[in-house]
Amino acid sequence: MEWTRSETIGLASASCVFCRGLGLRKTPTKGETKPCGCVFREIFRVCHSRYRHCIEKSGLTSKPQLERISGASGYRFYGRRNEEFIADFELTCKRSLSQLEHDVFRFHYLLGADWKLCTVKLEIDKGTFFHTKYKVEEKLGRVFRELQPHSLFPLDQYFGGVATKKLIVYKMQQHDERPLPRIAAKTPVDKTVVATTNLLEMPRRTDTVGHRFPIRKREEQAA
Repeated sequence: MEWTRSETIGLASASCVFCRGLGLRKTPTKGETKPCGCVFREIFRVCHSRYRHCIEKSGLTSKPQLERISGASGYRFYGRRNEEFIADFELTCKRSLSQLEHDVFRFHYLLGADWKLCTVKLEIDKGTFFHTKYKVEEKLGRVFRELQPHSLFPLDQYFGGVATKKLIVYKMQQHDERPLPRIAAKTPVDKTVVATTNLLEMPRRTDTVGHRFPIRKREEQAA
């Protein structure tokens, strides 16, 4: 997958010291352009927030949606997007993480334990917990975006679904071809005829006009 700046700049952190808020940075050794870790962490936070929203609505049965499979067959099927997203989120995390990373993910993000309880339960120090936490967010953020054939992010494409329609061009048969009607030629416009306007000059204020139409002075009002 090719990452572009138009996609990463909206997800990057403005206070990031590595990408300067652009989302892309160059590696110091090879000089290759790759997405910054803040972009992957933001993708994970967005997907995790939607996961928690689906969990809160898990008691209520979601409305089934009629969807269409793109292709020549055009089959249709019913699906429940909330339940499917919950299953895809948990299975993708389980397959992509190691044992320690999955334990930190399960205790901290799924069960809601803070770092103190996680360090006691997993028998690790504070530094190891936070390093593992940031590593989990970056790894899962990349997986959610680059997952094939259907990624979990962007969420609008996962829940909305983009139906691809196949365009079929029908060739007109010979007996159906009819000549196009001829368009009547427009009459030429005679450019020699120019509209003229008679300008009426207003009478100037001479002595004769002044006697006939005197200027009335306004009466001064007493204060």
